[in-house]
Amino acid sequence: MNEDTRLKEWFVPKFGPLKFRIFIGLLFLPYTGMCVSFTVFGSLIATRVLWERVGAIALIYGLALGISAHALDSIGSKQIKPWGYYYSKQFLWLLAISSLLVAYSIGIYYMILYVPLLWLIAILEGFFIFAYNFELFKGYFHNDFWFSISWGVLPVLSGYIMQTNSIGLIPLVAAAFTGTLSYSEIKISRSYKELKRSGQNDNLSKQIEAKRLERYLKIISLGTIVFVVAICVYRSALIS
Repeated sequence: MNEDTRLKEWFVPKFGPLKFRIFIGLLFLPYTGMCVSFTVFGSLIATRVLWERVGAIALIYGLALGISAHALDSIGSKQIKPWGYYYSKQFLWLLAISSLLVAYSIGIYYMILYVPLLWLIAILEGFFIFAYNFELFKGYFHNDFWFSISWGVLPVLSGYIMQTNSIGLIPLVAAAFTGTLSYSEIKISRSYKELKRSGQNDNLSKQIEAKRLERYLKIISLGTIVFVVAICVYRSALIS
């Protein structure tokens, strides 16, 4: 059992069986929700919104990045396993591959019939899922910049392409904004994790700093989700 498990994280439930808590933690739901929100945001900046496609692209990212990428991260971490060894590699591989297959099956349906431009994003995101989590190419893509591209820039473009099968200035500007937001989130998250690993419970100043960074992470992730939900409500109200 790895000492670096993160059962005390703010997004891990304090109730339920241990493996259930670990599973919820493995999904990193606030950050997954943030990424999925970017896809919805990209969809909503299109002039005409097809809500079925909003749900489809959100589901694709929820499966591919929310579940599959995090399962692969638990397999591929070279030194520190974020959730210890509670789940076997076989289970994590099954979870990752099955989620990825469902996600790409949904995506391929739309790419063949409606949005062929989405193939570009699908190929890039598929590459990043493995290159980032397994630190391929000597870890060249395992850094904050490429994280912000995969988790911040591409999801917005995916959402917009899913609606329009095109790219324009507005989605590029929006993607630059969400990429910057993702970059800020991962930078803060890395500092936060380092404080956690350094035994900050024995040091009052480190405890205070960890709480401060945790507060920022909550504001960024949950604030993004609330903001996008508000836009959803607004766009829905325009229809009715």
